Amino acid sequence: MLKIYNTLSREKQDFVPIEPGKVRMYVCGMTVYDYCHLGHARVLVVFDMVQRWLRASGFELTYVRNITDIDDKIIKRANENGETIGQLTNRFIAFMNEDSDALGVQRPDHEPRATEYVPQMLSLIDSLEANGLAYQAPDGDVNFAVRKFSGYGKLSGKSLDDLRAGERVDVDQAKHDPLDFVLWKHAKEGEPHWDSPWGKGRPGWHIECSAMSSHLLGQRFDIHGGGQDLQFPHHENEIAQSEGAHQCQFVNYWMHNGFVRVDDEKMSKSLGNFFTIREVLKKYDAEVVRFFILRAHYRSPLNYSDKHLDDARQALARLYTALKAVQAEEVAVDWNEAHALRFKAAMDDDFNTPEACAVLFDLATEVNRSKSAALAGQLRALGGLMGLLKRDPQVFLQATPAGEEGDANGLTPAQIDAMIAERVAAKKAKNFAEADRIRSELLAAGIVLEDTAQGTTWRRA
Repeated sequence: MLKIYNTLSREKQDFVPIEPGKVRMYVCGMTVYDYCHLGHARVLVVFDMVQRWLRASGFELTYVRNITDIDDKIIKRANENGETIGQLTNRFIAFMNEDSDALGVQRPDHEPRATEYVPQMLSLIDSLEANGLAYQAPDGDVNFAVRKFSGYGKLSGKSLDDLRAGERVDVDQAKHDPLDFVLWKHAKEGEPHWDSPWGKGRPGWHIECSAMSSHLLGQRFDIHGGGQDLQFPHHENEIAQSEGAHQCQFVNYWMHNGFVRVDDEKMSKSLGNFFTIREVLKKYDAEVVRFFILRAHYRSPLNYSDKHLDDARQALARLYTALKAVQAEEVAVDWNEAHALRFKAAMDDDFNTPEACAVLFDLATEVNRSKSAALAGQLRALGGLMGLLKRDPQVFLQATPAGEEGDANGLTPAQIDAMIAERVAAKKAKNFAEADRIRSELLAAGIVLEDTAQGTTWRRA
């Protein structure tokens, strides 16, 4: 049985969907005013892996990942650029989709935009006000009264007495309590706005996810995911809003992926170690980046460095080398086979992708030993469940490093093929010293030659 670490209970739990055989999952998506960064890449890849495994496990899944297309940062950036909010957000949604597609991330079933769900947000706020949990402040904002919701803090483990004004909340004299958070912001001059019972304004950030998820998945659903940084206050506030309005449990299982670190330091623009997905993909193959993310358990910190990406590239090359050596059959997974059983046990244990990857390497070793086409097909099929190993092995192994026209010494595939032809000619002339020299020169350039009965092939080291 699948087990999931539930942030709410702080333990692994057997996964039992609300409706047998069906799963409803919501993941907090991107705020679209800039290029996606490595932290976004991890959320995209992790929950793509989760949705793939849920479907492979036989569940009928409805997967929702939202887009935030209205907030303070978006308004500020659009004003700075001298463009409309729609022009800004549509452009960066397209960029997000390009990055996501490159990483092999499948599109969610629903990708709602916040601006499309303002009526649902207003209805939710109205319910909260009717239930005595929301009030309009003198400045025109509508706020959630945190201390009137008895369950506040159950996701993050924070008590109201321990929360100090100024840490994660704004000190605002218009609020009844510094911990209260905004549901509806009154309109400022020149800002986009909508009509509401509380005057012209726009939604606060937290309310959008409560409204979109409940509209598309119901008032109570199975899984809610996102980055660890959203656990508090965003997800805590989602629980308060949703349960305060609907008077029932909001989500059964909460999943949070760990932070991304860069050379063992937290990724931060202020530290100068902040990387967009596009910057990373200029240097590394997208499948290598995906593999690098999945080699770590989703809840653990992910430490990005060139060394770790280089190691991931070499490791992935080992799997493709095994597939290149044996013509893999295009087959479905044989779930009775020993490696598949281990793979399934790993994935059912809170999506333990490091152990699942270890199974792939063990299987690759067996493929190299046995030259079994059936096992090679099994390797490709299991890798495919993680969005890996779907390319032609030769294409991957000969791929020029991203962003380079050749390798470190400037050799193009045509030049490599020409040197291989020279080596073949040297061997025919029994000039073995020259043949060895050419092999050594290519090896120094990062090109490994492989002599087979069908001729000489090459791959990048």
